[in-house]
Amino acid sequence: MTVSSSFGALVSSNSNHRRVAHIDVRVGDYALDNTHQVRGTAAGLSALGGVSIVVIPVEDDPLPIRSALWLETDKRYKRALTQLAAVQTNNEVKIEQEDKSDDFSHEKPEQSIEPIPDMHVDRKLWEEKTRKYTAPFHRYGDLFNATASFEADQEARWFVSSDGSMIQTSTTYYRLFIEATSKAPDGMELPRYESFAALTPQGLPDDAAVLKAVDKMIADLKALRDAPIVDPYTGPAILSGRATAVFFHEVFGHRIEGHRQKNESEGQTFKKMVGQPVLPTFLSVDFDPTLKRYGGVDLVGSYTFDDEGVRARPVVAVKDGVLENFLMGRSPIEGFPNSNGHGRAQAGFEPVARQSNLIIVNLKPVPREQLKKLLIAQIKEQNKPFGLLFDDIQGGFTLTGRSIPNAFNVLPVMVYRVYPDGREELVRGVDLVGTPLTVFSKILAADDEKAVFNGICGAESGQVPVSASGPAILISQIEVQKKAKSQERPPILPAPFVAAQGSPK
Repeated sequence: MTVSSSFGALVSSNSNHRRVAHIDVRVGDYALDNTHQVRGTAAGLSALGGVSIVVIPVEDDPLPIRSALWLETDKRYKRALTQLAAVQTNNEVKIEQEDKSDDFSHEKPEQSIEPIPDMHVDRKLWEEKTRKYTAPFHRYGDLFNATASFEADQEARWFVSSDGSMIQTSTTYYRLFIEATSKAPDGMELPRYESFAALTPQGLPDDAAVLKAVDKMIADLKALRDAPIVDPYTGPAILSGRATAVFFHEVFGHRIEGHRQKNESEGQTFKKMVGQPVLPTFLSVDFDPTLKRYGGVDLVGSYTFDDEGVRARPVVAVKDGVLENFLMGRSPIEGFPNSNGHGRAQAGFEPVARQSNLIIVNLKPVPREQLKKLLIAQIKEQNKPFGLLFDDIQGGFTLTGRSIPNAFNVLPVMVYRVYPDGREELVRGVDLVGTPLTVFSKILAADDEKAVFNGICGAESGQVPVSASGPAILISQIEVQKKAKSQERPPILPAPFVAAQGSPK
C-alpha cells in the first residue's frame, strides 16, 4: 500500500496485490552449468542477475498456477540448453579462467514454514498524516517539490527446490519518505530528504517528531540557497555516522559481494586481500541479516532465509581491520565454496550476493568533540584553509568494473566547512569522489555514534531493502568535485504558495 501527498494535498492512495514466480532451471552440473559467465561479450554476460518476471494468479487456485509454472519451466529449460551450449563453446575458444570454482554450491536442504502475519494498515489515517506532514511547506515559496510518501510492504515467499528445500517466509516493513527541492539563483537544484523505516507501524516516529524534521528541512533549504559553493578540494574531513553508513554501503559493501570476485569483467578490488588489512585495526565490519534492531532503530535489511533457500547468518567481513569474508550466494568462488545466506533478489530477478545489515564496529571510539579537535589538527598540519564535515548523504553510486575507473561518487546533501578556529559554515555544490583503497587507508579515528540508515539498494538482482550503521569517522584526505548543475533559471513568476503575514495564501 502506498499513500503520497504534496503541499498538504493527497496525490495518490492505492494498494496492490500480485504474485510473481521465479524459476531457476540449471542445465549441466554443479561444476559447470548454463549460468557460467560467457567471456568476451560487452558486459561479460551470464544468466546471473537477469530478470525473469512471471505473473501468476493471486487466487489460490492450483491448476492455473501450475499451468503458469509448467509453461515457464519449459521455456527456461529450452533457454538453459542454448545458454549451456554458448558456455561450452566460450570455454573452448577463450583462455583458461582465473577462478575455477563451481557454478553452484551444495547446500543443506531447509524445511521451514513460518506463519505469515496479517498486515492491517489504516489508509485513511496515513492519508491525513501525509497531508499534515507536507502542509508546512506552503510557508516557503521557493520549493518546487514537497512530498511525503508512506509505503507498507509485505512480501510472502514460498521456496521449493529439487535438493529438498521447502520454505515459507515473509518480510514486512513500513517506510515514510519526505522529499523537498529548492533551487539556488544560479540554477543549482537543492534536494533535502528525510526517511524513516520500521518493521511495524508503531516503530515509525510520531507526528511531532516528523513535523520537527520537516521544519528542519525547510530551514536547511533556505540556508542552502544562500550557501557558498565549494570548489574542487582535497583535504581532511569528518563523515557523520549516517554519512559513514551510506559511504560504506556504496564503497565497501558492493565490492565484497561474492559474484563480483568471479566475474572477470569486475575490478575485484578485494579478491586477493583476504587475510590482509583493508581498514584501520580499530574497525570491524559485520553483515547480520538476523539482526532486527540496532542502536534503537529497526533494520529493514533483516530476513530469515535468503532467496536461494539458505538460512540467514551473521558474516564477519572485516575483523580488526583485516578482511576475512565475502558475502556469498550459491555461486562459489575460490576459497569460499558455500553460501552464507546472502543470495538476494527482488521478486522475479535472478539472485546474486547482496548486502543485508551492515554494522561497523569501532573498537577505539573517541568522543565527538575530540573527533572535531583531531580534524582541526589535521587542517593545521596540512596547512589547509578548512576541512569538511559531511553531515548527511542522500546516496550515491559506485563503479566496480575493470574497464572503467574503479571509483565512487557519493552525493552529500548537508556539508559544512570547518575552519581552524572551529567555526562551521554551510556550503553546497560538492560530490564526494575517489577510489576505495586510497580513501580507506586515510581513516584516522571514529567516534561512538551508532547512526542507522535504512534504504532500498538497486543492483543486478533488482531492489532489496538494506540497512547500515556506522560511527562518525575522520579521514585525513578526501576529494570533492563540483556537483552537476542545471542551466535552467528559477521560475519567473512567484510561487503560488507565498506566505503572507506568516500564513499561506
